[in-house]
Amino acid sequence: MPQHIAIALSGGGARGIAHLGVLAALDELKIPIGRLAGVSSGAIAAAFYAAGYPPADILRMLTSTNVARLMRPAFSSFGLLHMDAVEQLFVRYLGPGCTFADLHCPLTLVATDLREGISIFYDQGLLIPPLLASSAVPIVYRPVEFEGRQLVDGGLLNNLPVEPLLGHGAPVVGVHCNPVNHTARITTFRRLVERTLHLAINANTAASQQLCQLLIEPPELHHYRPLSYRLAPELYSIGYRYTLQLEKELRALLEE
Repeated sequence: MPQHIAIALSGGGARGIAHLGVLAALDELKIPIGRLAGVSSGAIAAAFYAAGYPPADILRMLTSTNVARLMRPAFSSFGLLHMDAVEQLFVRYLGPGCTFADLHCPLTLVATDLREGISIFYDQGLLIPPLLASSAVPIVYRPVEFEGRQLVDGGLLNNLPVEPLLGHGAPVVGVHCNPVNHTARITTFRRLVERTLHLAINANTAASQQLCQLLIEPPELHHYRPLSYRLAPELYSIGYRYTLQLEKELRALLEE
């Protein structure tokens, strides 16, 4: 009988805050998590959780952070925003020399190598550079230069990284926070861009979803946009309440 589950957390901008609610519910249900993988906003949730921060504390960190401060323009040929303020935030809470070995459970982060056009998985060495790379949204943020690679958001090619969780003897649970709103009205150029990116990134998760023993995808999230950070408590609550409803399915995974 498995002693724990392995969990993959997708990207999704502000919708990724729902991951914290999912993790909080799993803790409350005493469903042990033995291995984590994450990308973009899911990478941030997974990294802080693996570092020992309770989900509610991570939510408080987020809601107490001046998001505008993280949006300092770079005006370079590679992106509009610097990652400097984001890096300072990570260093403050995780420590400047934090490594994957310092975490409480195994964690894999995924980033996209722009030059080679492939996904790169990180599970050892320094934590913060891969964490920054995994959440560096292309065009918006400058690419992260690390170990000779030019890295951006891993969700570009792999927005539900289940591969590192396979073959370890634990049931794989995917948490996908990007359900498609099939009744959405596309009335502005901004909405058109958001919708196009949403559909394109969703397409690269289809195969990964099939590899999960359980997929957690709160349908209420389709009402929220990727920049709805001011609605963080609502997003957290959605993930929390939806996961509690899956208690029977989650316990069955550990009993199979």
